Amino acid sequence: MKLHGNSFFSIAAFALLFVSSLLYSHDGHKNEDIVLQDLGNLGEVNFEISCKTETQKAFNTGVGLLHHMMYAQAEQLFQNWIAQQPECAMLYWGYSMSLFHPLWPDKITKDALIKGQQALTTAQNIHKTQREKAYITTAEKYYINWKTIPEKTRINSWANAHTKLYQNYPNDIDATAFYGLSQLVIASKKDKTFSTNKEVGDILSTIIDKQPLHPGAIHYSIHAYDNPKHAQLGLKLARDYSQIAPDVPHALHMPTHIFVRLGEWQDTINWNSRSATVALKYPTKGSTSMHYVHALDYKVYGLLQLGKKQKAQQTLQEIETHHPIQNTFPAAYALSTMPARIHLEQKDWLQASQLKMRVPSYISWEKFPQVEAITYFARGIGSARSNNLKSAKENLEILKKLYIKTQIISPNYWAVLVDAQRKAVEAWIYFAQGEKQQALALLKEAARIEDSVDKSPVTPGPVLPIRELLGDMYTLTGNIDAAKKSYQTSLNNGSKRRYSQQALVNITKI
Repeated sequence: MKLHGNSFFSIAAFALLFVSSLLYSHDGHKNEDIVLQDLGNLGEVNFEISCKTETQKAFNTGVGLLHHMMYAQAEQLFQNWIAQQPECAMLYWGYSMSLFHPLWPDKITKDALIKGQQALTTAQNIHKTQREKAYITTAEKYYINWKTIPEKTRINSWANAHTKLYQNYPNDIDATAFYGLSQLVIASKKDKTFSTNKEVGDILSTIIDKQPLHPGAIHYSIHAYDNPKHAQLGLKLARDYSQIAPDVPHALHMPTHIFVRLGEWQDTINWNSRSATVALKYPTKGSTSMHYVHALDYKVYGLLQLGKKQKAQQTLQEIETHHPIQNTFPAAYALSTMPARIHLEQKDWLQASQLKMRVPSYISWEKFPQVEAITYFARGIGSARSNNLKSAKENLEILKKLYIKTQIISPNYWAVLVDAQRKAVEAWIYFAQGEKQQALALLKEAARIEDSVDKSPVTPGPVLPIRELLGDMYTLTGNIDAAKKSYQTSLNNGSKRRYSQQALVNITKI
């Protein structure tokens, strides 16, 4: 392939960097950590590129992994093929896309930003088609000037560029799929009509009509319908997804986003059990994949909704044999939330008040204040409701500090939830002190704040809905009508929650 200018040295250097990285990573790790030998069925991807024939199949596999959000595996694949085919521009594009997880709540590292930008700079200096250049230029919108331009601005630029790519190549199925993804990323988290989500679902349906086995079309459609208003539209897609990629852990997990919305608890349990089992086949740099504990968090939630506390605890114990887990936000979230869920769902306030902090210790908890907040929320609520006010106030003070830290990294989403959590803990402290009117006013505000945003895809639902806590407080004060309304609102927000259903039945008897 023809190289532009004096770019051969930079391409060779970039390839050498990848080879060195492969050799370094291989030390002490199994081979499947580096280049997965059997990726199983990924669905149907036909993304034509102007590279050597033997590269085309590998590239399609890599794009399939991107669409399945198996980013670590995609990174390994593209990295390996760049070392073999350093003159293929689109391999660098694929590598840069594997480092950027636009719909996930994790934060890209400085190292990944540097590598992603370097990869795309290299790609721009290699011969490519006009369409390939459009893809590469679109990806650059996220990486370019990352040191000076805020991430939110770069994400919006990236999404706008995907709109242009989609408009210029309307028959390009992958351009349409990535456009759908980009619009979901920038959709307002406070839009309770989920209008953008519905538009994306409608657009992606055109791909499914043409290519029903396309992984991006189905995966992103499920994300589009992962909301209370449109979940029913995603049910058939959810059941179809495992037929497309039965060996991909995230593909086995994704349908349960819809099952959770619809209260299909046994399906939630079964599919996440399969997902977790498959995830163990795909270690990442010597660690168990985060997809393993992400699936188990959803499984534990499903078990608790069926009242199977013992099985939920057994599921949590199974993790002990699979440490270390990949040190990422989704893993940290699952590992902190599962033990909190088990105690809070059972209203075991004493056990909740005694939750251990920062477990396991190898997770970079200092990077995830919004996740740490879950533990202190659970400890605070548990302490207040078991009348240990000293402990409740201590946990509240830590929660306030975590709120300040979360405001810096996620002011419009996670900080909103942590704000609701700290207000809920403080409300129950007031209640325990006999200041019931102040407690109710503050807890109502906390519930309103939590209701203002929908749940993140990282979680099957709030660790404990504040609407349920409000229902409890109303019940304790004898306001039965207000309690019924709160429990019903909780059910509207999270379909078929066991506690809210039981509370409504019990309160009707009063």
